[in-house]
Amino acid sequence: MEDNNRFDTLGRLEDLPQAYRDQLTQRNLVPLWPSLRGVLPPNIPTRKTQTTHWPYREIRELLIQAGELTPIEKAERRVLVLANPGHGLNNMQASAAMYLGMQLLLPGELAPVHRHTPNAVRMVVEGDGAWTLVGGEKCPMQRGDLILTPTGLWHEHGHDGQDPVIWLDVLDLPLVYYTETSYHLEGPSQSVTSGQGYKAYARGGVAPTKVFQRSDKAYPMLRYPWADAKAALLSLAEEQSGQDAVQVTYVNPETGADAENILGFYALMLRPGETLRLPARSPAQVFHQIEGQTDVQVEATGFTMVEADTCCAPGYTAVTLKNCSATSPAFLFVADEAPLHRKLGVYEDRG
Repeated sequence: MEDNNRFDTLGRLEDLPQAYRDQLTQRNLVPLWPSLRGVLPPNIPTRKTQTTHWPYREIRELLIQAGELTPIEKAERRVLVLANPGHGLNNMQASAAMYLGMQLLLPGELAPVHRHTPNAVRMVVEGDGAWTLVGGEKCPMQRGDLILTPTGLWHEHGHDGQDPVIWLDVLDLPLVYYTETSYHLEGPSQSVTSGQGYKAYARGGVAPTKVFQRSDKAYPMLRYPWADAKAALLSLAEEQSGQDAVQVTYVNPETGADAENILGFYALMLRPGETLRLPARSPAQVFHQIEGQTDVQVEATGFTMVEADTCCAPGYTAVTLKNCSATSPAFLFVADEAPLHRKLGVYEDRG
């Protein structure tokens, strides 16, 4: 019979003579075997990501104070980072590949033009009157909208309304930083170009016909209005049985691929009173409550998410969601690392 514990007796670094260890260090060499189980553990990866809940009520209070303490000219982007303690607060990571931040824009403010290598999306949490200008396309920011700012596109944020606007930023910054490819460039003010992709691709199953010239845009749709996503979920719920999860994926309307190329984005509806167990999959997940209240259980950790709360769960871990209302649906925005895992060939669904 094969000995499943054969690696328990791997040699330790301390077992090696100090003189030998010193020679290795001088030559920038490291023996693998003492650390082999650390980088290749049995059965399940080592995960730093911890289940973490960020109540919006607490974030908002501190974010409004940040608006009073730091003018936009001193901040460029006035953001409080939702940092996962498992990765260390200074690393500003929600998971291995995801960064989260709550960003505040006050009336009359303009967050200046720049572009950067990490991909970003904005999930609008609160307020009206703000807009994001991405590659010349002006995207109104309304509660629940998802707005893309893909890698390399110039973008800026402005606010013509009367009250604070707050949104959730989701970036693949940790991955891009790890690969030593993270940087930004400042740019001149953009001109608003004609055309808004969310109007051209407003109906499922149909797309504009390019009679004379194909679009050269890698991202033909930058704004995904919440009104459309919610309507799709409600329609889907009418057609599906109670055994199916009511979820839609934000995709590129011309290719059907994920809206961006590293992280995946979804909208999930829980029927009144529904309890949904999401299987243990390799990617970490982020959940943001758009409407309603949801009880969340991740292994031994449980909490209730109310509107605008955010949480994350590590990969390879099942998540159970329960709609707290017996009469109204609950709606969540979900982000995960699934596109990245598929590209790497490490995606798993363990059920």
